[in-house]
Amino acid sequence: MTATDEFTRRLRGVLERRYHHLHPFNQRMHRGELSREELQLWVTNRFYYQVKIPIKDALILANCPEPEVRRKWIQRIVDHDGRDGGGDGAGGGEEGGIEAWLRLGEAMGVGREEMVSHRRLLPGVRFAVDAYVEFCRSRPWLEAVAASLTELFAPLIVKERLAAILSHYPWVDPEGLQYFRNRLAQAPRDAEHAIALVTERFRTRADQERAVAALDFKCDVLWCLLDAVERGPLPGWEA
Repeated sequence: MTATDEFTRRLRGVLERRYHHLHPFNQRMHRGELSREELQLWVTNRFYYQVKIPIKDALILANCPEPEVRRKWIQRIVDHDGRDGGGDGAGGGEEGGIEAWLRLGEAMGVGREEMVSHRRLLPGVRFAVDAYVEFCRSRPWLEAVAASLTELFAPLIVKERLAAILSHYPWVDPEGLQYFRNRLAQAPRDAEHAIALVTERFRTRADQERAVAALDFKCDVLWCLLDAVERGPLPGWEA
């Protein structure tokens, strides 16, 4: 086994032990055990994470001095923000992941105004997501790229989630599930680019430890988000 193979194995090992597909809330979701209210609370709070994704990617771009990396990384922002069809009113725009998530919320019975207003945003979700954004703002850009490697396991959870919703939650409009279908193509492409950057640049043991720590941190973010959703609002707490 080469040193690169060993490093890749360590990164994947973090996800095998700590990726949020193992969280009890996600496992209950995939077994069809969530109530309508629990699923709605999840889709509403996860939206805060979704709207911050292009912001964290913009911060990675701002910290990255390499044009060739920036040219490729910027596609992630387009994937989530979408693309304007132009100012002539002729259309031709490209819907992004944020809009697709709003449609997912609507398919689950949550109005887009309720999601956009973040009225039901739980403090623990805000804290975890904001910590991730600050990590990408303040840490070296390659460490932020390493943190994004949760995408290596994203197709696994997306396939499971898509099948679970179709099987166990018939009240969810299947036309609203396009976000998950899009990610089945986008996440492997993004993960391939990110893992190549990390394994090519992080050569020393100290650098590799920083990459593993960054991925550990990102797993903490996703886990804490679900912890907050699973606990739900405190009695008498108003979002």
